[in-house]
Amino acid sequence: MSKSLELRDATGIDVLLWVLRRRSRVKVTGRSMTPLFQPGDELLVNPFAYQQSLPQMGDIVVAWHPQREGFKLIKRIVDITIDGYWLEGDNPNESTDSRSFGAIPVTSILGKVVCRF
Repeated sequence: MSKSLELRDATGIDVLLWVLRRRSRVKVTGRSMTPLFQPGDELLVNPFAYQQSLPQMGDIVVAWHPQREGFKLIKRIVDITIDGYWLEGDNPNESTDSRSFGAIPVTSILGKVVCRF
């Protein structure tokens, strides 16, 4: 699987969907997804993306951290296992991900990153 090093910028439709609360906004705080995302980048997330279909390999998602209550992760799905979704950051030296906490259940995935705000 090749990692996409680009994410589109928000359009007027994306901003409208955010205003209508059909998208949520998250701010990148760490370096786990560099060079794609830098600390301070703001992203729009579709919290409804997986109501009709399951997450797919390569999707960049926001998920609850399984070991830090109330803490959200931004990671890429790199594998789908019987136990759940294997998430990894694009920058392994700066990423706490499934290599340390294992696969996460689909119920921990909050949405799919769709664009840069």
